[in-house]
Amino acid sequence: MSNNEELPFFADKSVVGDYSPLIKYWKILRKKGIPVEDALLAPHDFTYLKEQVEIQQKINLADLLEQLTDYFLNRIKCDIAKEAYREAYSIELDEKDACRRLAKILAGWLIEASKNTGLIKLTYPWRKR
Repeated sequence: MSNNEELPFFADKSVVGDYSPLIKYWKILRKKGIPVEDALLAPHDFTYLKEQVEIQQKINLADLLEQLTDYFLNRIKCDIAKEAYREAYSIELDEKDACRRLAKILAGWLIEASKNTGLIKLTYPWRKR
């Protein structure tokens, strides 16, 4: 994508490398007259993440991403996710894979937005303090 790339609010690409499938997904939903709310972050998502981080305290990013992917999975319309990946990358994924990948983008976006608003802090153990 170009420098004019669209990013969701509070996204910085530190976790999600490419938001184009999610952007395509939103556009397809709107074009079909389907509400996009399930594919947006809501206050209860931030609350859920904060609770999980408090319960688990130190959790590695990969595990948190996987947990949040499962959390978002039922909010994705898999047939439209498949279409979004086809439009974004000209590839054919099965619906289950497209659904999981899109849920993972939502999960990463939630982590980025939470980090950028100060709700959570990501630490990098390999960096010297």
